[in-house]
Amino acid sequence: MTQTVNFTGAVDRDLLRRAKVMAAKTDTSVNALFNAELRYLVETFEAAEASGNHNFRVLVDFSLGRLDGTAALDALGLDGEEDLFLLMSQAHLPMPRLPHAQTRDMAAQLHELPSA
Repeated sequence: MTQTVNFTGAVDRDLLRRAKVMAAKTDTSVNALFNAELRYLVETFEAAEASGNHNFRVLVDFSLGRLDGTAALDALGLDGEEDLFLLMSQAHLPMPRLPHAQTRDMAAQLHELPSA
């Protein structure tokens, strides 16, 4: 039997709301969803490390925004972003996202452009 422990963490309010909706629609709990994803991430990382493959670590760093796309491409020896996106998908990792404020500023700049 696996022993469980409680822990405290922080999560984006909207993400938690969406996770609750997903959990309800799939007749499960947010806790079960979290555990499944965390288990996958840890087991994949451990398997990659055990085999001496550091590519998953590079992909995790890219996903967390600690490496930019160019650095990830170089570290993985890839020629194009399409290959990087495919690896991210295969690794079951989310693509990095820009901070909300930066995305909002970019949208504001687009709205300021003259319309045709």
